[in-house]
Amino acid sequence: MSEEVLMMEAAKRQAEMVMDGSLVILGGNSNPLLFEEIAALIGGRLGDILVGRFPEGEIQVQIRENVRGKDVFIVQSTCTPPNENLMELLIMIDAAKRASAQRITAVLPFFGYARQDRKDRPRVPITAKLVANLITKAGADRVLTMDLHAGQIQGFFDIPVDHLYSINVFSEYFKKKAIQNLVVVTPDVGGTRMARAYAKLLGCSLAIVDKRRENAGSTHVMNIIGDVAGKNVLLVDDLISTGGSLCEAARAIKEAGALTIYAAVVHPVLVGAAIEKIKGSDISKLIVTNSIPLSEEKQIEKIELLSVAPLLAEAIARIHAHASISTLFDQVGVEA
Repeated sequence: MSEEVLMMEAAKRQAEMVMDGSLVILGGNSNPLLFEEIAALIGGRLGDILVGRFPEGEIQVQIRENVRGKDVFIVQSTCTPPNENLMELLIMIDAAKRASAQRITAVLPFFGYARQDRKDRPRVPITAKLVANLITKAGADRVLTMDLHAGQIQGFFDIPVDHLYSINVFSEYFKKKAIQNLVVVTPDVGGTRMARAYAKLLGCSLAIVDKRRENAGSTHVMNIIGDVAGKNVLLVDDLISTGGSLCEAARAIKEAGALTIYAAVVHPVLVGAAIEKIKGSDISKLIVTNSIPLSEEKQIEKIELLSVAPLLAEAIARIHAHASISTLFDQVGVEA
């Protein structure tokens, strides 16, 4: 039985504990299909909430059902447009707080503003910390998120954070494909820890692309650490934005003698010319999750979508039932 089926069955078992009406799931406008799937897996529906706009463009929110004394989960990816979606999240949290919710958990399948997580240059902000402060001050009691760009962002919050990983979703997919002579490659030295966990789960070797970042959308590959010649490659990363870094890594790996190149990337931001770069790249298949919705023009043959709804649904049900979240990571080489 697959990991996804096991997760769905576990979520349904947990649903028996949440059908008393004490759990409410509210969603914004960022990724409605994912939010509806999460609610369905838990055995209910999305709560009745209006998230619209006043004539001048201000965000209008009204929770149209009673949440007093209830365990409220507000689900919102702060993806494109990030400012709109972030403000929706903050205002929804404020509305739930003022409606006397017992506990408010902000569920962010994708946590935006995470790439500025430290002062690496003079006079730059730490936006990840700023967003953490905003979510906390708005009234969230807890945060549930997935595959943060940097793990230390958990420490920016002064409230509990449950950090999920989608590695089991991807590893199950690639185990089914049974790719021979596989090597896992991280296109960034910072991703070595997660790439090692992938290599362990898939029982293969590991290689690293050493690159120099010229600016936010341009990188230059310096070296490839490890052996990729004559091997099938799985590139793993947490997000793809303009596609430059991933496609440049794929080109260098191909020139080093790699065979078929797959890429597994959690968050498909995919802005600018990213789709055209992927189409013309050496990547045979890019597998992403639905943490961020894919518009119709981004649904190309090279891109395959995996759902993280079962993972998020089970985590929500466990949090509500005060059950352990860490057991979701028994097979993963990282800790929650």
